[in-house]
Amino acid sequence: MLIELDAVIHGAGMSASRLTDPHELLSRRNALYLLASAYPMGVTMTADHKSSGGSRLDSSTLRKLMNLRMPQSYDRLLHVLNDSALRGHLPAPEVEAIMGWENWPVEKLMVDLLPVAQTYSHSPISQYRVGAVVRGASAALYLGTNIEVPGQTLGFAVHGEQAAVANAFMHEEGGLTALAVTAPPCGHCRQFLSELPHSGELKIWVKDEAPTTLGALLPAPFGPANLGVADRLFTGKKADLKMIAPTADMLSTAALAAAGMAYAPYTKSLAGVAVLSLSKTVYTGSYIESAAYNPSLSPLQAALVGLVMSGEKLSNIYSAVLVEMEKAPISQRSATQAVLDSIAPEARMRCIPARFNFQTR
Repeated sequence: MLIELDAVIHGAGMSASRLTDPHELLSRRNALYLLASAYPMGVTMTADHKSSGGSRLDSSTLRKLMNLRMPQSYDRLLHVLNDSALRGHLPAPEVEAIMGWENWPVEKLMVDLLPVAQTYSHSPISQYRVGAVVRGASAALYLGTNIEVPGQTLGFAVHGEQAAVANAFMHEEGGLTALAVTAPPCGHCRQFLSELPHSGELKIWVKDEAPTTLGALLPAPFGPANLGVADRLFTGKKADLKMIAPTADMLSTAALAAAGMAYAPYTKSLAGVAVLSLSKTVYTGSYIESAAYNPSLSPLQAALVGLVMSGEKLSNIYSAVLVEMEKAPISQRSATQAVLDSIAPEARMRCIPARFNFQTR
C-alpha cells in the first residue's frame, strides 16, 4: 500500500502546511521522524525526488554515454534507470529485450553501461569515478559505483565492485556470474569477491582488455575455506531474529529484516541498517563480511548504495536505525555514527539489540 506523506499526516490530525511553513512548529524533518517512529512496515512512503535533490538521467545524456542503434533501447533504458524503486537494477526481461534489439551479447551491454554507472559516483576525495556492473544468476544486471565519505578514514569508502555486489545482494539475487568494471579490480575487491561461490570462475570484463576470471586475477586466494567456513555470499539462509525490546515502527522492522539477511559467517555479528531519506524512501543495508575482515562492508555502506543508485544525495538521510546482535564480538554502532556525522550530521540514529528467535511455530 502506497501512502503519501501529506495524507498520512493529515489523517493523524496534523496540518499538512507544517511541512512547508517555517513558522510552524512541526518541520518536514520532524514529520518524517514521527512517521518513521510510529508507522509499521506495511506503510510505504512514496518518493518525490524533486524535493530531495534526486537526479534523473535524460535522453541526451544517455545518448552521449551509450551508442545504441535502436530508439526503443534508449527509451527502455531511460525508463528503467530513472525508476528509483529499481535502484540501478535492470531486470532480466529488460536486459533480454535490449540485447535483442541491439543484437549484442551481454558482455557488450555490461561494458557499455559502465559510463552510465560512473555518473552515480560520489567521489569528493579522489575525484575518480568508478563504474561497475554485475550479472546475476537470474540474468538481471546491477549497477554500482564508488562512494567516498569526506572527513573519515578511507576504509569507509565503498568500492565500485562492492557497490554492484551489494546492490545485487540487497535485491536478493541468487548469485553472480560476471562483472564488468572501468578498471581492473584492486586487491581489496578481488578479496571481497572471493566470498562468492565458485568465485574463481567469475568472469571479469574491463573495457579494451581481454576478458579474464577472478581465478586468474587472484590465483592463490585466502577465503572461507581457509577458515573452515562452508557458507558463501548469496547462498546462505536468512536468520530468524527478534528485537530484545520489540517495536513495530517502520525503520526498526526494516533494519531487523536487513540484519536477518546479513552474511557474517566469521563473527556471527549479524547487523542491518534502515535509513529514511527526505524523499520519504527507506533504504536498507545488510552487513557483508570478508574472510580477510578489512574488505567487509558495513550495513550502512550497503544502504548507501541503494540511496546513491536511486539518485539521492547522501545528505538526504534523516533518520537511521541499526539492529545488531546483543553481545556480539564486534559492533557497527561507532562506524555507523561516524559516517552519518560526516554525510548527514542532522540525522538521528537509534541502535536496537537483537537475538535469535528460537521459538517454533
